[in-house]
Amino acid sequence: MKKWLKTVLYVLIGAGGGFAYYYFIGCVSGTCPITSNPYISTLYGASIGLLIGADLSKIFNRKQKENQ
Repeated sequence: MKKWLKTVLYVLIGAGGGFAYYYFIGCVSGTCPITSNPYISTLYGASIGLLIGADLSKIFNRKQKENQ
């Protein structure tokens, strides 16, 4: 259960970062396919959060196994 909770947390942080990127830096003209749409930039941020969270989870689990 904890493993999934951490992954969901990273996805939510990534989604927030994606939306923040759209809101503060986004493309006004609409020619930028990722940053001109808040849904797409939030989805990309969530995907990056998922990838980072899954990778960090593997690293932390490996270190915990080594310490035991």
